[in-house]
Amino acid sequence: MNRELRITRLTGYLLLTAALHSLFIINYSIAIAADTPEDLKTEINAKTAALLELNQKISQTQEELEKTASQGKTLQNEVKSFDYKINQLNLNIRASEINIDKLGLEIESLKYDIGDVEEKLALKKSAVAALLNNLQKKEGETTLVVLLKNKSLSKSFDELQNIVNLNNRLSIEVAELVNLNSDLESKLNLTFKKRKGIEVENNNLKNKKVIANNQKSEKESLLAQTKSQEKAYQQLISDLESQQAAIAAEIEKLEEELRLTIDPTLLPTPRPGVLEVPVLGRLTQGYGNTRFALSAYKGRWHNGIDFGAAIGTPIIAAEDGTILEVWDQDRYCKGGAYGKFIAIEHNNNLTTLYAHLSLFAENITKGDSVKRGDLIGYVGNSGYATGPHLHFTVYASQTFRIGSSKVNCGPKMPYGGDLDPRLYLSL
Repeated sequence: MNRELRITRLTGYLLLTAALHSLFIINYSIAIAADTPEDLKTEINAKTAALLELNQKISQTQEELEKTASQGKTLQNEVKSFDYKINQLNLNIRASEINIDKLGLEIESLKYDIGDVEEKLALKKSAVAALLNNLQKKEGETTLVVLLKNKSLSKSFDELQNIVNLNNRLSIEVAELVNLNSDLESKLNLTFKKRKGIEVENNNLKNKKVIANNQKSEKESLLAQTKSQEKAYQQLISDLESQQAAIAAEIEKLEEELRLTIDPTLLPTPRPGVLEVPVLGRLTQGYGNTRFALSAYKGRWHNGIDFGAAIGTPIIAAEDGTILEVWDQDRYCKGGAYGKFIAIEHNNNLTTLYAHLSLFAENITKGDSVKRGDLIGYVGNSGYATGPHLHFTVYASQTFRIGSSKVNCGPKMPYGGDLDPRLYLSL
C-alpha cells in the first residue's frame, strides 16, 4: 500500500475513533462519586462477604427444610416448613438488597476506570495527530528528492530512516489506540450490564416479597383449616394422598401410551446445550423409574427431573418458543399435581414443562413468545411437592396435549410423550 493511501486511511480512522469517543462521552457522562477507588473496593469487598454469609445461611435453611420434609407429615413439621421457607425468603430478600448496593458500587468504580481510559485515549490521539502531521509534511518527498536535497548521503539515509520510523511508530500508536477504544467499549458495556442487573434484581426483590407474603397467608390458611389440630391435619393428608394417587395414575397411563408414539426422526440430536438449564439449583431427582419416585410419589414413573433450589429462585425459559399454557392447578386440586406450571413449545420439536412454581413472572401470558434465558417464574412448592424445587419435563412436541383431568384436577392437565431432559442439558 503506498504511503498516501496509508495516511488517508489512518486519518480516516483517527476521525472515526474521535467521533466514537465523543458519542460515548455524550451517552455516558462520567460523574465521579465522592468515594475514592480504594474506598469503593473496600465497600464492594464488604458487600461480597455479606452476600457469601447470607448464601451460606440460605443453604443451611434449605438443609433444614429437606430434613423436615423427611421427618414425616405432621402439622408441627408442616408449620416448621412454612417458617423455614419464610425465613429463607427473608434472607433472599436481604441478599437482593445487598446485591443491588454492590452493583451500584461496581458501577461507581467503573466510572473511575472509564475516566482513566479516556485520559489515555486523549493523550494517544494527540500523539497520533502529531505523527500524522509530521508524515503529511514529508508526503511529497520521494526517495530521490531526499537524496538530492541533502549534501551528504548519511543525512539522506537518516531522513529516510526517520520517515520509516515515523510510519512504524504511527502503526504502533494506532494499534494502541484501537486497544484503548476496545477497552473503553468493554467497560461501557459492563456498566450497561450492571445497570441492567440492578433492574433485574429490583424486579426479583419485589417478587420475593410477594412470595413471602403468600407463604405467610398459606400458613395462616392451613392453621385455620385444621384449627391447629393434628387430627384434622392427618385427615387432610389422607384425603390428599388418595387424590395424588388417582392423578398420578391418570398421568402415567396417558404418558405411557404417548411415549410409544414418539417419532425420533422429528427430534433434535441429543447433545448438551440444546436446552438451557432452567434454574440455578441442585439435581435432586432423575428421570424415569427411580427409587425415589416409587417411595415418595404415588406413581412408578418420574416424567422429568427435579432441581432443588431455594423458594423464590428465578426460573428461565430453556429455549426460544411460544407459551402454550400458564396455569394454577391448585385452584382445583390443591397439592394434587403440578400446581403452578408453564408449558412452552420450542422451534426444535420439543416442549418443556416447568412445575411447582411459587409465582409467575410478570407479562408471562399464554400465546406470547419467549427467548432462551427469559425470566418466566420462581421456584416454589405448589402442587404435589415435598419441598421447594423445579420439576422440569421435556416432551416430544407432536405428542404433547393439555386436556381436562378426569379425576377432578381441573380443565388443564399437561401430558405427552416424555423424554429424558438430561439428553439435551449441559449438566
